[in-house]
Amino acid sequence: MNYELLSYLVILFPLLSFVINGVIIRNFFDSASIYAGYTTIFSILISFIISIIILVKIISSSEQFLFEPINWISISHLYISFGILLDNLTIVMMVVITSVSLLVQIYGLSYMHSDKSITRYYTFMSLFTASMLGLVLSKNIVQLFVFWELVGVSSYLLIGFWMNRPSAANAAKKAFIMTRFGDFGFLFGILYLFSINPSYLDINTLYNAISNGEISTYSATVVSAGLLIGAIGKSAQFPLHTWLPDAMEGPTSVSALIHSATMVTAGVFLIARFFPLFDLSNVMIFLALLGGITSVFAASMGLVADDIKKVLAYSTISQLGYMMFALGIGAYAPAIFHLFTHAFFKACLFLGAGSIHHASGTFNMKFMGGMRKIMPVTYIAMIISSLSLAGIFPLSGFWSKDEILAHAAHQENFLGYIVLFLGLIAAFLTAFYMFRVIFLVFHGEWKGGGEAEKKELLENNQEIHPTIVKSHLEESPNFMIYPMIILGGLAIIVGFIVNPLIDLFIVEKHAFAHFITDNYHVFQGDKEKIYKAGGSPKFDVVIALLSSLIAIGAIWLAYVIYIKQNNLSFQKYLSKGIIYRVLKNKYYLDYLYEDIIIRKLFYKNLSVFLRWIDENIDNINVQITNIVSRLSRSILFLQNGQTQVYVYGMFIGILSLLIIFYLSGGLL
Repeated sequence: MNYELLSYLVILFPLLSFVINGVIIRNFFDSASIYAGYTTIFSILISFIISIIILVKIISSSEQFLFEPINWISISHLYISFGILLDNLTIVMMVVITSVSLLVQIYGLSYMHSDKSITRYYTFMSLFTASMLGLVLSKNIVQLFVFWELVGVSSYLLIGFWMNRPSAANAAKKAFIMTRFGDFGFLFGILYLFSINPSYLDINTLYNAISNGEISTYSATVVSAGLLIGAIGKSAQFPLHTWLPDAMEGPTSVSALIHSATMVTAGVFLIARFFPLFDLSNVMIFLALLGGITSVFAASMGLVADDIKKVLAYSTISQLGYMMFALGIGAYAPAIFHLFTHAFFKACLFLGAGSIHHASGTFNMKFMGGMRKIMPVTYIAMIISSLSLAGIFPLSGFWSKDEILAHAAHQENFLGYIVLFLGLIAAFLTAFYMFRVIFLVFHGEWKGGGEAEKKELLENNQEIHPTIVKSHLEESPNFMIYPMIILGGLAIIVGFIVNPLIDLFIVEKHAFAHFITDNYHVFQGDKEKIYKAGGSPKFDVVIALLSSLIAIGAIWLAYVIYIKQNNLSFQKYLSKGIIYRVLKNKYYLDYLYEDIIIRKLFYKNLSVFLRWIDENIDNINVQITNIVSRLSRSILFLQNGQTQVYVYGMFIGILSLLIIFYLSGGLL
């Protein structure tokens, strides 16, 4: 079986769906054709099946797939190839991307059924999936960067899908521009790596060079710093995180895909892909601290957000911080394991948020309540996914999150204890804000939904957002329910099944950890490196109990504050404090970026100064041009075609030169 061809087909099927939807269905059928959805679902289903076939082959044979690349760009001594890098990390990402994307596309059949641009929606979703698959399969860093940018373009198109809404258009532009700051760093890293040796652009060649000691720590640090900046932008880490909550302006199904299996996980994947380079560099400490700080920083803002999707957005930033600090302390296997489990329960939570909006007509939790009897399936799916996110035994999030915390504890150094402390704080905050969501949405009394929010906005002369619509309190259609059921089921079992503490039927003990570190490309078979990367994890009962008790305590505190009526005054007290205002205003970073830096410094000062230069200093060039033009026109009469005039001109010119020569000689 030609596994290289199969790997290309994984990318090409969603890409073919993009072409069919954008060229054929849109032009020959309808802009709201359901056939676009069927085409996308079928293409991603084929990609998912191929991914499973390749996964089974790799597991059963432990074969290392090495494919000859295609010569892509050849200019003088510059050779850039285009090829497939199929290793254990790649296949894990392929399975995550195709499985989650498939369920999200099925969900979209009902969620987007009334939209007039459903063909365009599925066209962009096909491109999004193809771009992410191309990114994880890239053999060359330049090729990876091309797909990296395609992921950014796809997210721009989908975040701003409802481009007639100013908020959506602004959110798309904000996401595109802020991630560009990160991409400058990524591009710098590529150029610096090229300056060392152009052959290092090939990822396998780079791995071998690192293993053979051909790259210095200094060079590794410079390149890794550039790649890290790119990852910070794409994975919305502090301080380039502010675009992600605003990105909720896109359809909820888009949010589910962005947050679980595509764009934001690309940054974590980038660091994992170049893990040997990062491990050689001096960037790892900074990466660990940045991830730990981001995990707490983002979780704190989730405590006060009223929009359910923005709570989940802050949750994603926080969990990505977990993965980042795991990679920073060398916990390669736990980081990828958490990425794997997180994809399923976070996708379920976002699809659940869409289901809630479908019934309530609003995303604002202040106008929900009492929905557990109306939407029992959504309620159960959200409860399961929230418990998994909170790290409650025995759900998937418990196993992956606790592996990260245990790895931090076993570092037995100051850095390990710092990130462990930050991780436990983030675990407490995560459990609290997720059950704040559960209690506000599903418990208590119904507070009127979209109609009540619209009424309040009208009374306060505020703008009514297009997502605020009339509520119809009922469970969502089957095409929305079934993906949530599947994802909720995976949130229960997938963590223990793929990485069990004991041999489990055909699955060996710690199978996922062994599989992800049994990667010759990354670890070159070095047993010490594999062990340090979490290849043989040890279950830490103390850490597991501590994190579980912290999470349970946070859930209990949320219950006390948001369920018990005699504590309502405590909520009002909190809302008057300075900490609440800081969190509600997102640490004023949006104010810093948009008001101070952009509006005041750039538009009101720098732009005004540049305009003055353009109108005054640059105007000198215009005046010189005008003088020369007038002078040229004034002597134009000399060019009349008469020989005697030309002779006179030559005589005067020679005489003038002689006078100048004489005068200059006299002066000398």
